[in-house]
Amino acid sequence: MGKSRNPRRGSGAAEAVVETVDGGLAELMPDRDRARAWTLLIDGAPQSHVDLDDPSYLSFEYQRRLGHVIDLVAPAGKPVHAVHLGGGALTLARYVAATRPRSTQQAVERDAALVQLVRRELPLDPNARIRVRSVDAREGLAKVADGWADLVIADVFSGARTPAHLTSTEFLDDVRRALKPGGCYAANVADGPPLAHLRGQIATAAARFSELALVADPTVLRGKRFGNAVLVASDAPLPIAELTRRAASDPHPGRVEHGRALLDFTGGATPVTDEAAVASPAPPPSVFR
Repeated sequence: MGKSRNPRRGSGAAEAVVETVDGGLAELMPDRDRARAWTLLIDGAPQSHVDLDDPSYLSFEYQRRLGHVIDLVAPAGKPVHAVHLGGGALTLARYVAATRPRSTQQAVERDAALVQLVRRELPLDPNARIRVRSVDAREGLAKVADGWADLVIADVFSGARTPAHLTSTEFLDDVRRALKPGGCYAANVADGPPLAHLRGQIATAAARFSELALVADPTVLRGKRFGNAVLVASDAPLPIAELTRRAASDPHPGRVEHGRALLDFTGGATPVTDEAAVASPAPPPSVFR
């Protein structure tokens, strides 16, 4: 597909950039309220929002919640080792680089054509230590050294669904292998009523990690609408009080569930294995209207 003007050039109103990538039709849409900010859509589904002038700005609700996890995984400003499964426009990798200078990061984004588009149109800070691998998420995770990561973030969607092989106990075994002792895993989980997928993902994480928390819009947790929940897991105590405070103060306030209440929320769901895993449910068309 052809593309319009490059978002880095000149002055005046920016125009959309549209290209075919491996995963479908990619659109970079300018944010009319922020001079050098862009939303990435794939086949009409919003994937990422990036502000080149302020990489610490997180627009999407679920990315703000993942940002809270990034903020709390280590003392403020301390560099970390982070792995991002699912790159999109590399929003969260940029956020880590901006808020935790000198961090070392690995991003895994299977769509090589998308990576090229993002690198060209939304260039990374040349001083950011971000390595991008264009391979499958589990293949990329397997290349991470044992005990390397302070943080592993899973935000992988094929279209608008998380692939089945990234929802299992076997996948989490490799996440644990890559994490340092006390490291943190955070996943963007999309689901709607009756929340069977979300309940299964909590049960799966509980089978591999001793400490869990879930951050989501209360209406999503009540099964009233389709939406995103951020699942956080570790073998070290999680900063529940501060995570709760930050989620509650967001523009779209979120609720934090943890402990017995979170395990009760699973409703008896059992851990998901590779053999039984299925992709997350497709969102209804109304979600993106």
